Amino acid sequence: MEILDAVFVYQMRTKSELRWHGRTHAHGEREFEIHYFLGGDGEFINGKTSYLINPGVLFISTPHTVHTIKARAHDPVTYYAILFRLEDQERDLWELLAEQEKNSPFHIGTNYRFFFEEVKEKGLSQLLHRRQSASHQVCSLLYLLCDGTESLGNDSESRHLERALRIMQQKVMGNLTLGDLAHELNLTESYFIRLFSKRMRQTPMKYYMKLKIEAASALLTCTDLSVKEVSAKLGFSSEFHFSKQFKLKTGLAPTSYRRNYLQMLGSVSSEQE
Repeated sequence: MEILDAVFVYQMRTKSELRWHGRTHAHGEREFEIHYFLGGDGEFINGKTSYLINPGVLFISTPHTVHTIKARAHDPVTYYAILFRLEDQERDLWELLAEQEKNSPFHIGTNYRFFFEEVKEKGLSQLLHRRQSASHQVCSLLYLLCDGTESLGNDSESRHLERALRIMQQKVMGNLTLGDLAHELNLTESYFIRLFSKRMRQTPMKYYMKLKIEAASALLTCTDLSVKEVSAKLGFSSEFHFSKQFKLKTGLAPTSYRRNYLQMLGSVSSEQE
């Protein structure tokens, strides 16, 4: 198995986001996709069947199955998507998934945010052993689902991290300190830093900043908000601080990032015409 892409979409609400993530599409030979929804109002259409989106539901889309997300901006959808390709020698899993697609959705609950976040982080890593680890995690999940088991395990460390991720994702438009997080989790700051860093390979506040920059990228490319307005919306102390952090994480200043995106979008539109 090879993970081809992994994304986290937080509260899809702008027209551009709704259009992109709601596009009708299918994947190629041997390519499968998992969608895990954490909340929001809408429908997931898989093949010829339409399903209501509920928190904690998971769908499997097999090769060439046309699927799309029909979301509503008033209650924005949040979800993870994992796209992967199976090898020829994994034909048994391929056939199992083709059969299990009919049983979608799987109701696994909303406590697996950390599982999918870990898969996303490792699956997109430059290190082969981390990508392989993520593939094994996804493979294990799929076999459990095919076997009728909808529990992925939930040790105490994972529960703490699950809650931490939920809090950070909910508070991305605002301010959150390390002390706030540790207090919410009833952990000491030093223990929480060690736990988070061990499993996520980065400190909690670096991850929180990464979430903010990802949200900023979406706001810059999908809205007409000024850089100053984006900075204020995400709780930065100043436009200067925001711009500095944005360039540190993306390599571009916010205005350059927006300009490059619009130029790329214009180029694609011209080619389609």
